[in-house]
Amino acid sequence: SSGCPFCPGGIEAPDDYDVKAFPNRWPSISDGRCEVVLYTSDHDATFASLGVAGARKVVDLWAERTAHLGARDDVHYVLVFENRGPEVGATIPHPHGQIYAFPEVPPAPRRELEGASCALCGVDPGDRLVSQAGGWRAWVPDAATWPYSLLVAAVAHEPDLPALGPDERDGLAATLVDVLGRLDALFDAPMPYMLWFHQRPSDGGPWPTAHLHLHLAPLYRSPGTQRYVAAGELGSGMFFNPVDPVDAAAALRAAGAGR
Repeated sequence: SSGCPFCPGGIEAPDDYDVKAFPNRWPSISDGRCEVVLYTSDHDATFASLGVAGARKVVDLWAERTAHLGARDDVHYVLVFENRGPEVGATIPHPHGQIYAFPEVPPAPRRELEGASCALCGVDPGDRLVSQAGGWRAWVPDAATWPYSLLVAAVAHEPDLPALGPDERDGLAATLVDVLGRLDALFDAPMPYMLWFHQRPSDGGPWPTAHLHLHLAPLYRSPGTQRYVAAGELGSGMFFNPVDPVDAAAALRAAGAGR
């Protein structure tokens, strides 16, 4: 697209590419800790339209950048994430995500890691399961803040992106293509969402409960209607989901039919 900094010939991508990572010009954390990850040179693509082969290239780049940044002595946690859509502040529609390399383990993943045992191994989502294939499962959490939230986790207890073998990387790519396609099909419109991975910290600790997974938080509760988190919820720390998680999972399963 003319004027897009992420299209080939743009300021961030002077040459053609398949996938690409580079330092963020406006970093939230200094010293090269913030990167932009371009999923494709196609301005009009979606993650789902990449197909498994294209998505696998993104997974490989996520893993490579996680290993590279995590090897730094001043980096203790690598957060891979994406904000899609103007509703969550994404100002450039070209398919891309970001990586932040933190000097400490942030509070959200730390809380997940502090349990005595892995909270994901052996979990049975039951009627909340949306898809399972290639060593990965996707399900709606039983207490989701966002109506069509998804957890996507490896069936095996894999700690982080670099630890994934070739088959597991293919499985993750296929699962992401599947679930993100379901979200776009749900209301027959591009779904704005927030996506982030939680993985093992890179501070050298053992972290035996670290189980690679990603959180998907789609913003719509119904066609064209955004789910807002407002004062009563933020002030109380209690969140009121207008859609039953079992119903959300059924809708997402149905959204995949015929695609």
